[in-house]
Amino acid sequence: MELWFTEKHTENVHFSIKVDRQLYSGQSEFQRIDIFESPEFGRFLTLDGFMMLTEKDEFVYHEMIAHVPMAVHPHAKHVLVIGGGDGGAVRELTRYPGVERIDLVEIDREVVKACKTYLPQTACRLDDPRVHIYYEDGLRYVRDIRSEYDLILVDSTDPFGPGEGLFTKEFYGNCYKALREDGILVNQQESPFYRNDAVAMQRAHQRIVQSFPISRVYQAHIPTYSSGHWLFGFASKKYRPVEDLNAEEWNRLGLATRYYNTKLHIGAFSLPTYVNGLLEKVEPLKEEE
Repeated sequence: MELWFTEKHTENVHFSIKVDRQLYSGQSEFQRIDIFESPEFGRFLTLDGFMMLTEKDEFVYHEMIAHVPMAVHPHAKHVLVIGGGDGGAVRELTRYPGVERIDLVEIDREVVKACKTYLPQTACRLDDPRVHIYYEDGLRYVRDIRSEYDLILVDSTDPFGPGEGLFTKEFYGNCYKALREDGILVNQQESPFYRNDAVAMQRAHQRIVQSFPISRVYQAHIPTYSSGHWLFGFASKKYRPVEDLNAEEWNRLGLATRYYNTKLHIGAFSLPTYVNGLLEKVEPLKEEE
Protein backbone atom coordinates (compact mmCIF):
# COMPACT_ATOMS: atom_id res chain seq x y z
CA MET A 1 0.00 0.00 0.00
CA GLU A 2 1.31 3.45 -0.95
CA LEU A 3 1.16 6.37 1.52
CA TRP A 4 0.74 9.91 0.20
CA PHE A 5 0.61 13.31 1.86
CA THR A 6 -1.87 15.61 0.10
CA GLU A 7 -2.34 19.34 0.63
CA LYS A 8 -5.28 21.20 -0.88
CA HIS A 9 -4.06 24.31 -2.67
CA THR A 10 -7.55 25.19 -3.93
CA GLU A 11 -10.88 23.39 -4.21
CA ASN A 12 -9.72 22.14 -7.60
CA VAL A 13 -5.97 21.67 -7.05
CA HIS A 14 -4.29 19.18 -4.74
CA PHE A 15 -0.55 18.70 -4.26
CA SER A 16 0.66 15.22 -3.26
CA ILE A 17 3.99 13.75 -2.18
CA LYS A 18 4.66 10.05 -1.84
CA VAL A 19 5.68 9.18 1.73
CA ASP A 20 7.95 6.39 2.94
CA ARG A 21 7.01 6.72 6.61
CA GLN A 22 5.76 9.09 9.26
CA LEU A 23 8.49 10.01 11.74
CA TYR A 24 6.48 12.10 14.18
CA SER A 25 2.92 13.14 14.93
CA GLY A 26 1.83 15.27 17.86
CA GLN A 27 -0.86 17.69 18.93
CA SER A 28 0.43 20.75 20.76
CA GLU A 29 -1.62 23.42 22.50
CA PHE A 30 -1.71 25.30 19.19
CA GLN A 31 -1.62 22.89 16.26
CA ARG A 32 -0.98 19.40 14.93
CA ILE A 33 2.66 18.74 14.07
CA ASP A 34 3.67 16.01 11.60
CA ILE A 35 7.03 15.07 10.15
CA PHE A 36 7.27 12.65 7.23
CA GLU A 37 10.03 11.08 5.19
CA SER A 38 9.67 10.96 1.41
CA PRO A 39 11.79 9.57 -1.44
CA GLU A 40 11.68 12.81 -3.47
CA PHE A 41 11.83 15.64 -0.93
CA GLY A 42 13.44 13.98 2.07
CA ARG A 43 11.95 14.82 5.43
CA PHE A 44 9.23 17.42 5.58
CA LEU A 45 7.25 19.28 8.24
CA THR A 46 3.52 20.02 8.16
CA LEU A 47 1.43 22.03 10.63
CA ASP A 48 -2.30 21.37 10.70
CA GLY A 49 -1.88 19.59 7.38
CA PHE A 50 -0.11 22.46 5.61
CA MET A 51 3.39 22.15 4.19
CA MET A 52 5.99 24.18 6.09
CA LEU A 53 9.27 22.92 4.66
CA THR A 54 11.02 20.01 2.99
CA GLU A 55 14.68 19.10 3.20
CA LYS A 56 14.99 19.35 -0.58
CA ASP A 57 13.82 22.93 -1.14
CA GLU A 58 13.93 24.66 2.27
CA PHE A 59 17.20 26.34 1.30
CA VAL A 60 15.34 28.56 -1.19
CA TYR A 61 12.97 30.00 1.41
CA HIS A 62 15.51 30.41 4.18
CA GLU A 63 18.23 31.95 2.02
CA MET A 64 15.80 34.43 0.50
CA ILE A 65 14.24 35.52 3.78
CA ALA A 66 17.64 36.04 5.45
CA HIS A 67 20.23 37.06 2.86
CA VAL A 68 18.16 39.65 0.96
CA PRO A 69 17.91 42.03 3.95
CA MET A 70 21.40 41.20 5.21
CA ALA A 71 22.90 42.15 1.83
CA VAL A 72 21.18 45.53 2.11
CA HIS A 73 22.03 46.04 5.80
CA PRO A 74 25.26 44.04 6.25
CA HIS A 75 26.04 45.62 9.62
CA ALA A 76 22.87 44.40 11.31
CA LYS A 77 23.80 43.19 14.78
CA HIS A 78 20.53 42.56 16.63
CA VAL A 79 17.95 40.45 14.79
CA LEU A 80 14.47 39.29 15.75
CA VAL A 81 12.94 36.19 14.12
CA ILE A 82 9.22 35.72 14.74
CA GLY A 83 8.03 32.20 14.03
CA GLY A 84 10.69 30.08 12.37
CA GLY A 85 10.76 27.37 15.02
CA ASP A 86 12.25 25.00 12.45
CA GLY A 87 15.50 26.96 12.75
CA GLY A 88 16.20 27.53 9.06
CA ALA A 89 16.23 31.34 9.16
CA VAL A 90 18.34 31.26 12.32
CA ARG A 91 20.80 28.90 10.63
CA GLU A 92 21.36 31.40 7.82
CA LEU A 93 21.69 34.37 10.18
CA THR A 94 24.32 32.66 12.33
CA ARG A 95 26.59 32.54 9.29
CA TYR A 96 27.18 36.29 9.69
CA PRO A 97 30.03 36.99 12.11
CA GLY A 98 28.78 40.54 12.65
CA VAL A 99 25.41 39.42 14.01
CA GLU A 100 25.69 39.63 17.78
CA ARG A 101 22.25 38.50 18.95
CA ILE A 102 19.31 36.61 17.42
CA ASP A 103 16.05 36.56 19.35
CA LEU A 104 13.73 33.78 18.16
CA VAL A 105 10.10 34.18 19.23
CA GLU A 106 8.14 30.99 18.58
CA ILE A 107 4.70 30.40 20.03
CA ASP A 108 4.93 26.61 19.98
CA ARG A 109 7.65 24.92 22.04
CA GLU A 110 6.74 21.54 20.52
CA VAL A 111 7.66 22.70 17.01
CA VAL A 112 11.19 23.51 18.12
CA LYS A 113 11.48 20.25 20.01
CA ALA A 114 10.30 18.15 17.06
CA CYS A 115 12.54 19.95 14.58
CA LYS A 116 15.61 19.56 16.77
CA THR A 117 14.95 15.82 16.89
CA TYR A 118 13.85 15.09 13.31
CA LEU A 119 15.02 18.02 11.16
CA PRO A 120 18.63 18.70 12.19
CA GLN A 121 19.33 20.13 8.71
CA THR A 122 17.38 23.27 9.64
CA ALA A 123 17.54 23.22 13.44
CA CYS A 124 21.32 22.76 13.57
CA ARG A 125 22.15 26.26 14.88
CA LEU A 126 19.45 26.81 17.48
CA ASP A 127 22.02 26.15 20.19
CA ASP A 128 24.36 28.90 18.93
CA PRO A 129 25.21 31.13 21.94
CA ARG A 130 23.93 34.20 20.08
CA VAL A 131 20.45 32.66 19.78
CA HIS A 132 17.87 33.31 22.51
CA ILE A 133 14.53 31.51 22.21
CA TYR A 134 11.32 32.94 23.68
CA TYR A 135 8.20 30.79 23.64
CA GLU A 136 5.44 33.35 23.32
CA ASP A 137 3.10 35.09 20.91
CA GLY A 138 5.06 37.29 18.49
CA LEU A 139 2.25 39.86 18.37
CA ARG A 140 2.45 40.39 22.13
CA TYR A 141 6.24 40.23 22.19
CA VAL A 142 6.77 43.30 19.99
CA ARG A 143 4.09 45.50 21.58
CA ASP A 144 6.33 47.13 24.16
CA ILE A 145 9.67 47.11 22.34
CA ARG A 146 11.13 50.35 21.02
CA SER A 147 14.10 50.86 18.66
CA GLU A 148 15.82 47.61 19.59
CA TYR A 149 16.30 45.62 16.38
CA ASP A 150 18.20 46.21 13.14
CA LEU A 151 16.24 43.50 11.35
CA ILE A 152 12.99 41.63 11.96
CA LEU A 153 12.17 38.47 10.00
CA VAL A 154 8.55 37.34 10.17
CA ASP A 155 8.86 33.64 9.35
CA SER A 156 5.23 32.89 10.01
CA THR A 157 2.74 30.22 9.06
CA ASP A 158 -0.22 31.11 6.83
CA PRO A 159 -2.59 33.93 7.97
CA PHE A 160 -4.91 31.75 10.02
CA GLY A 161 -4.60 29.77 13.23
CA PRO A 162 -1.54 30.57 15.38
CA GLY A 163 -0.07 32.86 12.70
CA GLU A 164 -3.13 35.01 12.09
CA GLY A 165 -2.06 37.87 14.36
CA LEU A 166 1.20 38.26 12.43
CA PHE A 167 -0.65 39.66 9.41
CA THR A 168 -2.44 42.55 11.13
CA LYS A 169 -1.90 46.30 10.85
CA GLU A 170 -1.28 46.42 14.61
CA PHE A 171 1.54 43.89 14.32
CA TYR A 172 3.30 45.68 11.45
CA GLY A 173 2.99 48.99 13.28
CA ASN A 174 4.56 47.49 16.38
CA CYS A 175 7.38 46.04 14.27
CA TYR A 176 8.03 49.54 12.93
CA LYS A 177 8.42 50.82 16.49
CA ALA A 178 10.64 47.89 17.48
CA LEU A 179 13.10 48.64 14.67
CA ARG A 180 15.95 51.11 14.89
CA GLU A 181 15.97 54.17 12.62
CA ASP A 182 17.49 52.22 9.72
CA GLY A 183 15.72 48.92 10.46
CA ILE A 184 14.29 46.42 7.97
CA LEU A 185 11.28 44.13 8.19
CA VAL A 186 11.02 41.05 5.94
CA ASN A 187 7.96 38.83 5.98
CA GLN A 188 6.76 35.82 4.04
CA GLN A 189 3.88 37.14 1.96
CA GLU A 190 2.13 34.12 0.44
CA SER A 191 1.64 33.34 -3.26
CA PRO A 192 0.06 35.66 -5.85
CA PHE A 193 -1.18 32.85 -8.10
CA TYR A 194 -4.37 31.36 -6.66
CA ARG A 195 -7.19 33.71 -5.72
CA ASN A 196 -7.36 33.06 -1.97
CA ASP A 197 -3.57 33.25 -1.61
CA ALA A 198 -3.49 36.45 -3.67
CA VAL A 199 -6.10 38.11 -1.45
CA ALA A 200 -4.03 37.28 1.65
CA MET A 201 -0.93 38.64 -0.08
CA GLN A 202 -2.69 41.88 -1.00
CA ARG A 203 -4.03 42.31 2.53
CA ALA A 204 -0.55 41.95 4.03
CA HIS A 205 0.97 44.38 1.53
CA GLN A 206 -1.76 46.94 2.13
CA ARG A 207 -1.16 46.88 5.87
CA ILE A 208 2.61 47.10 5.55
CA VAL A 209 2.56 50.12 3.24
CA GLN A 210 0.42 51.87 5.83
CA SER A 211 3.21 51.47 8.39
CA PHE A 212 6.50 51.82 6.46
CA PRO A 213 7.76 54.56 4.12
CA ILE A 214 9.51 51.99 1.92
CA SER A 215 7.71 48.79 0.98
CA ARG A 216 8.65 46.43 -1.84
CA VAL A 217 7.88 42.81 -2.71
CA TYR A 218 10.22 40.15 -4.09
CA GLN A 219 9.83 36.59 -5.28
CA ALA A 220 11.32 33.10 -5.23
CA HIS A 221 10.49 29.72 -6.72
CA ILE A 222 9.71 27.17 -4.01
CA PRO A 223 8.38 23.94 -5.57
CA THR A 224 6.45 22.59 -2.57
CA TYR A 225 4.63 25.83 -1.72
CA SER A 226 1.28 26.73 -3.23
CA SER A 227 1.76 27.21 -7.01
CA GLY A 228 5.56 27.28 -6.52
CA HIS A 229 5.56 31.08 -6.88
CA TRP A 230 6.21 32.68 -3.50
CA LEU A 231 6.53 36.26 -2.36
CA PHE A 232 8.32 38.09 0.44
CA GLY A 233 7.76 41.62 1.68
CA PHE A 234 10.67 44.03 2.23
CA ALA A 235 9.80 47.07 4.36
CA SER A 236 12.24 49.63 5.69
CA LYS A 237 12.56 52.97 7.39
CA LYS A 238 15.60 53.94 5.29
CA TYR A 239 16.98 51.37 2.86
CA ARG A 240 15.69 50.58 -0.62
CA PRO A 241 16.27 46.92 -1.44
CA VAL A 242 17.80 47.33 -4.92
CA GLU A 243 19.31 50.81 -4.83
CA ASP A 244 20.96 50.19 -1.44
CA LEU A 245 22.15 46.64 -2.11
CA ASN A 246 25.74 46.38 -0.88
CA ALA A 247 26.76 43.61 -3.28
CA GLU A 248 30.50 44.11 -3.00
CA GLU A 249 30.54 43.91 0.77
CA TRP A 250 28.17 40.92 0.87
CA ASN A 251 30.24 39.00 -1.69
CA ARG A 252 33.40 39.63 0.33
CA LEU A 253 31.89 37.56 3.13
CA GLY A 254 32.30 34.48 0.94
CA LEU A 255 29.08 32.80 2.08
CA ALA A 256 28.33 29.65 0.09
CA THR A 257 24.67 29.67 -0.98
CA ARG A 258 22.61 27.42 -3.21
CA TYR A 259 19.92 29.87 -4.35
CA TYR A 260 20.69 33.44 -3.34
CA ASN A 261 23.27 35.63 -5.05
CA THR A 262 23.48 39.39 -5.49
CA LYS A 263 22.54 39.31 -9.19
CA LEU A 264 19.45 37.26 -8.37
CA HIS A 265 18.74 39.77 -5.57
CA ILE A 266 18.14 42.49 -8.14
CA GLY A 267 16.08 40.24 -10.40
CA ALA A 268 13.89 39.03 -7.52
CA PHE A 269 12.36 42.50 -7.23
CA SER A 270 11.42 42.52 -10.94
CA LEU A 271 7.93 41.09 -10.60
CA PRO A 272 5.59 39.75 -13.29
CA THR A 273 3.06 42.23 -14.60
CA TYR A 274 0.10 40.48 -13.00
CA VAL A 275 1.75 40.61 -9.58
CA ASN A 276 2.51 44.31 -9.94
CA GLY A 277 -1.15 44.81 -10.82
CA LEU A 278 -2.31 43.02 -7.67
CA LEU A 279 0.00 45.13 -5.52
CA GLU A 280 -0.94 48.43 -7.16
CA LYS A 281 -4.62 47.78 -6.45
CA VAL A 282 -4.00 48.09 -2.70
CA GLU A 283 -1.16 50.62 -2.62
CA PRO A 284 -3.34 53.73 -3.24
CA LEU A 285 -5.22 52.98 -0.01
CA LYS A 286 -2.22 54.36 1.87
CA GLU A 287 -2.73 57.80 0.31
CA GLU A 288 -6.47 57.79 0.91
CA GLU A 289 -6.00 57.40 4.65
